[in-house]
Amino acid sequence: MREVMSRCSLRARLGQSLSRQVRTTHTGRVAAVRKDSSAVQPFSEIPGQWKNSVANLYKLWRMDGLRNIHRIMVHNFNMYGPIYREKIGYYESVNIIEPEDAAVLFKAEGCFPKRLRVEAWTSYRDYRNRKYGVVLKDGEDWKFNRNVLNKEIISPKVQGNFVPLLDEVIQDFVARVYKKIERTGQNEWTTDLSHELFKYTLESVSHVLYGKRLGVLSDYIDPDAQHFIDCITLMFKTTSPMLYLPPALLRHTGARIWKDHVEAWDGIFNQADRCIQSIYRQLRKTPDADEKYPGVLASLLMLDKLSIEDIKASITELMAGGVDTTSITLLWTLYELARYPDLQEEIRAEISAARDASEGDMMQMLKMVPLLKGALRETLRLHPVAVSLQRYITEDIVLQNYHIPAGTLVQLGLYAMGRDHRIFPHPEQYRPSRWVRSQSHYFRGLSFGFGPRQCLGRRIAENEMQLFLIHMLENFRFEKQRQVEVRSTFELILVPEKPIMLTIKPLNASR
Repeated sequence: MREVMSRCSLRARLGQSLSRQVRTTHTGRVAAVRKDSSAVQPFSEIPGQWKNSVANLYKLWRMDGLRNIHRIMVHNFNMYGPIYREKIGYYESVNIIEPEDAAVLFKAEGCFPKRLRVEAWTSYRDYRNRKYGVVLKDGEDWKFNRNVLNKEIISPKVQGNFVPLLDEVIQDFVARVYKKIERTGQNEWTTDLSHELFKYTLESVSHVLYGKRLGVLSDYIDPDAQHFIDCITLMFKTTSPMLYLPPALLRHTGARIWKDHVEAWDGIFNQADRCIQSIYRQLRKTPDADEKYPGVLASLLMLDKLSIEDIKASITELMAGGVDTTSITLLWTLYELARYPDLQEEIRAEISAARDASEGDMMQMLKMVPLLKGALRETLRLHPVAVSLQRYITEDIVLQNYHIPAGTLVQLGLYAMGRDHRIFPHPEQYRPSRWVRSQSHYFRGLSFGFGPRQCLGRRIAENEMQLFLIHMLENFRFEKQRQVEVRSTFELILVPEKPIMLTIKPLNASR
């Protein structure tokens, strides 16, 4: 523990030194700050709307701002500059946009990084007396759990465990798409893929985490699996309205939204209970079976470093949070590739060359598709899942020549940054090549977060999306029917505001 605290102290001193020495201008230049403290403006001088939180909440509600938080953030950066302060209801933050400021922010996150909690989720767990998983934990308890989970979930060494399981699911999905096309009798299928992609990611994540298939890629879906799908959808739908209102108040008033939220999480945890019981029965029957990778949950149970309740809490959070987020990113990627058919062909050629060079070895193939990976990063630039990244800073820092006291919630606007021409040239254009070139990506590609608190499911999601694009582009061409632009809307995560209709055509017309 002493060694950990020593490293923390050193990191804090480095962060304080950096904060004193630099400030960032809105043009991206780093300028020296005079050591005279009078050069730094006080916290109270940060521009923004933070003096009347109730009025701000009412204004947000009247403007239907809850669904447009990302666009309001862009508007505020244009109005106030690269830093502004806001308070809406009981939610208060300082918002930043520039990569150089992000670097200062993450140096001040401390040894136990803390981000904004989703109060609706913690309130449910408190209400049902359930453990927090690593998404909701903080402090030393978070650190211990996270270190154990890192080795099983996000370490590069475990990628080989995940790829065969994910590859099996995507091959089944490809077969399902062929059947859908065949049923149309027109050698093409025009559809909104959102529900199919949701099923694909649910099946994929379940296979990796639980080591078992839910069977949602068939025409008949088990009622328990369908109930689980409905619960995840309801959980996200009921979370967003509770971001700015205390869930405790809604609970005590018997609000319908709170009751629905509880019902949704009950269903999600019940699914986890069923999976754990199934795995226990299997382990008792064949405890020493040397078969394929049994899934993250079984691996953690056999490792025996975390309690069953801790394991269940974290796996359940990963399961619930890793379905919509991944499926929506894939939908946006197909939308963009349908808009740029030449780019689609270029990535398809890259995939073909990679398959030839790797002789079909999927692990090797994943190392040979930089443009495909760039396409996913470009999608997450234009269509990030999260509006922002947040950290509560553990020390005083200086951002844009303003003093920010320790304990402040600071948000980095991901959506706003991705569409700022000062940070990304021609931001309105979908250019995956910008991530392949050798230009600096310094604190610009942060869709999965940064540092020890980055997305725990990152490795699973990246492999899942890359394998999906490889197999789908090898088999199908994607076209967009109408030249209608689709924008994002906020529902805890950013989702398309209207259905995205795509036409899918097999590359091999004889199939």
